[in-house]
Amino acid sequence: MKRLKNRFQGLKLNIKFTLICTVFVLIPVVVLSTWVFTSMEENVINERVNNLSYKLSKGYDQAITSMDSVNMSTQFFLSDQALKEFLVAQKSGNPYDTKRSIEFYNEDIASLERMINNNSALYQIRVYVDSIDMQEMMPILYRMDRMYKQPWAQKEDYYGWNFGYKDSIFDDYGKLYKDNPILSLVTPMEAFGEGVIGIIEVTMYMETMFPMLYDGDEKEWTCFVDDNGEMIFAEQPQGDKEERVGKVLEYVRSLENVGTEATVYYSDEEGHLICGYQPLPELGGALISVSDIGADLGSIAKERAVFVLAAFGVIIVLALAADMVVRSMLKQFYSILHSIREVQKGDLDVVIQNCGRDEMGELGNQINKMLGSIKQLTETNLKHELLVKNTEIRALQNQINAHFIYNVLESIKMMAEIEEKYDISDAITALGKLLRYSMRWTSGNVTVGEELEYIRNYLSLINLRFDYEIYLSENIPEVIYKQEIPKLSLQPIVENAIYHGIEEMAEDTSIYIKGFVEGDDCVIEITDAGKGMDEEEVEQLLRKINGELEASGGSGNGIGLKNVQDRIKVSFGERYGIEIASKLGCYTKIMVRIPITHPVESKDVK
Repeated sequence: MKRLKNRFQGLKLNIKFTLICTVFVLIPVVVLSTWVFTSMEENVINERVNNLSYKLSKGYDQAITSMDSVNMSTQFFLSDQALKEFLVAQKSGNPYDTKRSIEFYNEDIASLERMINNNSALYQIRVYVDSIDMQEMMPILYRMDRMYKQPWAQKEDYYGWNFGYKDSIFDDYGKLYKDNPILSLVTPMEAFGEGVIGIIEVTMYMETMFPMLYDGDEKEWTCFVDDNGEMIFAEQPQGDKEERVGKVLEYVRSLENVGTEATVYYSDEEGHLICGYQPLPELGGALISVSDIGADLGSIAKERAVFVLAAFGVIIVLALAADMVVRSMLKQFYSILHSIREVQKGDLDVVIQNCGRDEMGELGNQINKMLGSIKQLTETNLKHELLVKNTEIRALQNQINAHFIYNVLESIKMMAEIEEKYDISDAITALGKLLRYSMRWTSGNVTVGEELEYIRNYLSLINLRFDYEIYLSENIPEVIYKQEIPKLSLQPIVENAIYHGIEEMAEDTSIYIKGFVEGDDCVIEITDAGKGMDEEEVEQLLRKINGELEASGGSGNGIGLKNVQDRIKVSFGERYGIEIASKLGCYTKIMVRIPITHPVESKDVK
């Protein structure tokens, strides 16, 4: 991922824009096409599921109606008393005579035949009698030997429903009937004390009970599966239909929460199917209907492929067009970039031509202004460097002049000591140290210890002016003496304390200098017992120090403290500088915060 990111970052700007535009077009197209074609597939599946579920529901109703017709006909025959008496007579060995047989045929058999003919759903109703001497009364009464020609009679237990066989009662039976599969309900007819007196076969065309079996085609077919797993089709199944129905049946039965019926979408490596399962417990089986929707889904897949190809073609054209537009838009940008590269080589005379009024044109104008400013700053820096050099030369000259002054002061000091004027000698010594510190040229900061030594000499000279004494009290850890601070940063604070806080009181007092370490910082507090300030004066002074109010010349204007604040922030950063706390008539405390510039050892912290 990181490597891919690096490669992307290395591309030209127009290529990045083109790729981003392409991605922003491609993602909605992919999402939209996926959603549209997935919805189409789901709609096809749902529609075919609903259609098949409806067909199965109708097929179930038709099968139940036909089954009721068969059951009612069976019960009608079982309840026919005349038929039962005839069969009992045959069973007991007391058959009817010819006259009575004719009457039975003309009345009862004729009535039963009319009932069969009036029920168009039925194919035939036959009663098989175990008597070789009985005169058959077609199409109702038959001897038992004819029953054994039917396929179902070959089973060990043939009572109940039998499906999908062809009528074989007569060898030369009409082809119209023999070629149409039929089903039957075989029921024993019993009499008290005689046992089974006959077997009733109520038959119906398979197409009458299961019209769905005959309505299908190569893409949709239905079969009836009995409880033994035997599959009955309208005709001999072609290809792998039987195997696929087996898989469907296994899949449907494996589903959880399947009720009396289920219509589901099923797919495997062989195709996409809609599978319907309609149990028929009354007939001892179930209807299985399968609809192959592979062609429909394949058509949608082709439409999707065409759409994707067309979309990619459109996106490629859009990408090329976007690249051309972006190149045209970035033409001015590349011109500016070329100019900047020339500037990097050192050519500051470059001027960007033909700047327009758009954002790129504004950028070109700003760069032209920037180059002009750079040239001006370069010239200014050259002048500044010359000024610095001249200052260094003057500092050397001042050092030369300072040596002359130091020598003169040293001579005066010797004269004072000869005359035993030791106060004058000490004052001249302090003045010499003061001048030496002030006139010494340095390019960096000084230590806090050096700055405090300067303050001591300063106070020695100040005390010569006044009739009262200003004492200096110090509480500074050794580590703070070693830290760096801009030169003449603490002395202006002491001077400010004398002239604005102590001088008006005109009495002996002290200036207390305390230092301590706070985290990675050093804090130096300079406190005077002067007249102090109220909150409004403190707030105004702080605003002057922080540059919020202009600090012009004059007494008490805070310009000295502002200079100290500015120099500390320039040297160490914005979080450093001075703070003020004061109470009117009591004291004024100036807190100077600087960073620790030299390592702190535990023995240095007290």
